[in-house]
Amino acid sequence: MKKLVFGLEPLSCPSCIKKIETALNHTSGVEDAKVLFHSGKVRIQFDEAIVQPEALKQIITRLGYPVISEKSS
Repeated sequence: MKKLVFGLEPLSCPSCIKKIETALNHTSGVEDAKVLFHSGKVRIQFDEAIVQPEALKQIITRLGYPVISEKSS
């Protein structure tokens, strides 16, 4: 499993969290996705053999939340 952290612009509402987490957690290959509201970060644990980081980034961007940083481990 790989871990990825995306930095987003500050989030303004709890429904933003639900929208992002639901979309990512329903993506094949994603083990767990968690939005950290106060820090504006999204932590994702995923299987790189099934889904690529770029695809995860596109999901968040398509929801209307620009990704401003990315860190993987």
